Amino acid sequence: MIRETLIFVFLLVSQSCNAFETNRCAPSACGNIRNISYPFRLETDSINCGDHRYNLSCENNSTVLNLYGGKYYVQAINYHNFTIRLVDAGVRQHDCSSIPRFPLSHYHFRQGDPYWSDEGLGYSSLSGSILFLKCQNPVNFSLYPYMDAAPCISTGLKYSYVMVIRSPWVSNLMDLCSVEMMTLIPSAALDYYSYYGQKNVSFNEIHKYLAFGFEISWFDSLYCVNCTYGCYLENNTNRVHCRTWKSKIDIGYRLRVAVYYWLPMNILPNVGKFCALRTTFGALFIAAFLKYKWQRRHLSGYDAIEEFLQNHNNLMPIRYSHSDIKKITGSFKEKLGEGGFGCVYKGKLRSGKVAAIKILNSSKANGQDFINEVATIGRIHHANVVQLIGFCFERSKQALIYEFMPNGSLNNYIGRQEGSISLSWEKLYEISLGVAHGIEYLHEGCDMQILHFDIKPHNVLLDENFKPKISDFGLAKFYPTKGNIASLTAVRGTMGYMAPEFFYKNIGRVSYKADVYSFGMLILEMADKRKNVNSHAEHLSEVHYPFWVHDQLSNGKLPIEDITEGENVIARKIILTGLWCVQMQPCDRPPMKKVIEMLEGDLESLQLPPRPILFPATPVTMDRGELSSELGSSSLIENSS
Repeated sequence: MIRETLIFVFLLVSQSCNAFETNRCAPSACGNIRNISYPFRLETDSINCGDHRYNLSCENNSTVLNLYGGKYYVQAINYHNFTIRLVDAGVRQHDCSSIPRFPLSHYHFRQGDPYWSDEGLGYSSLSGSILFLKCQNPVNFSLYPYMDAAPCISTGLKYSYVMVIRSPWVSNLMDLCSVEMMTLIPSAALDYYSYYGQKNVSFNEIHKYLAFGFEISWFDSLYCVNCTYGCYLENNTNRVHCRTWKSKIDIGYRLRVAVYYWLPMNILPNVGKFCALRTTFGALFIAAFLKYKWQRRHLSGYDAIEEFLQNHNNLMPIRYSHSDIKKITGSFKEKLGEGGFGCVYKGKLRSGKVAAIKILNSSKANGQDFINEVATIGRIHHANVVQLIGFCFERSKQALIYEFMPNGSLNNYIGRQEGSISLSWEKLYEISLGVAHGIEYLHEGCDMQILHFDIKPHNVLLDENFKPKISDFGLAKFYPTKGNIASLTAVRGTMGYMAPEFFYKNIGRVSYKADVYSFGMLILEMADKRKNVNSHAEHLSEVHYPFWVHDQLSNGKLPIEDITEGENVIARKIILTGLWCVQMQPCDRPPMKKVIEMLEGDLESLQLPPRPILFPATPVTMDRGELSSELGSSSLIENSS
């Protein structure tokens, strides 16, 4: 707790020092919003005022926020609970026929975004989702939780409905119904809907909540970045605290504290000695039993790894002892970064070669992830796949030794963060082609088909010449080369790069085409971060960029400034290839061999694919707990910048 508190105090002090000039700026005003101050700023404010990630504009005496390609009017800014209330520019008060123009869901908010939030101040507590539906036939309201939108919304021969839900996962979609729009709605609308019931609520009432606006928060992006497990607001005081419930302190230690300190101070003064002794020994017995169960669970995992290593002792990677790892890293002297499953250190092998050593946390180590890394990278030798040099396995002490990648991850070069180095279009093209060759090798170049399932910028590492290498095979799966349909019990990957078939059962089974989709999102993000366009377009996220850029290409233009004719050809080739890769239907996506041909071929041979669609017709119902448990993954060099 002391460590977490010190970290947070340091965070606040450093932010206060860095933001000294910005906090001295006088508040700005536009229309009814009179308190525009840090972290917000108007575009007309001094360059030293506010945080440029939180730009606002003043249009016709209305404060405007451009968010993920949409235009929203600011209704209020609350600096006490770190929220800003927004209304879609298409919604007008007292006009229930006015509906949102811009799609928005919890899915859009990604870690690192200015308004991203984790469960510490979750969006479920601030807002829900509202879906606008069109159906070919009337809906049976006893079977589907829909609300009739007529007469506010008229769609001719089709029937209009809305559905208010708490989570962004769409379920209970009737046949011959399609989702026309999804956006956020204040949580008060959900409470109102739940209290009065479906039959007693009209769309006109729900529209009032749309016109009132939904809230999003900038809390996590500014105040939780240095808290290991996120942070939260204290209800009564609004004080900020780092989370400690995922602390690495083992349960035996907590029970010992309870036995030796809490019990004597709180129970012994009030009961007889016999009861005190019985309680104490009972707690000790429980502690011993829990520790035994914990050890049994982990020992079974260790045995599985040991059995795998003995059965595959002909693997090329070298097995090191933990004492060897300490010598290689100089007693863990130079940390390169820290990811979800451990820390990465820089080390030097006996041969003099520099290496990156990932030390897996014993509390989070997953035997299957360890086996996946050794089994995949251990037998792969390809110019665009990171090399696994060796490993260490001594029960709870586990480590993986990789070739050192001095330029870190691709994420360091395509992010919008201050100080990031911008790569040229030629270099981005080389990286795109290199990653494509690496994935194509995984799919077709091995005796077993390897599906990565977590292609993203963090997992593309760059050597001294910026040659890309795919890393982190913790979520990988193996299949016979003749079978390309994956059998999965839960979704895998990272939000924003995961293929839609993980969520929607009607568009096809999960296969190698999921990696194709992730690759498409990757190169579209690369193009998005390199483009120099007008200020409105700069607010687009990776999620909406495919829609926006497709519309631009359909109109025969791509607003990229200060670019040569050769660079224009490269940019269009990357974007067109990416758009083909992110098609909703897996069967419409090209295999990686075709992707390489598209990147290496002439621009004239590339046709504009169909426009991506927002939602398919029939989503799959899934457990959110299962989803969240599978989304995390670690990177070889997570934060090496």
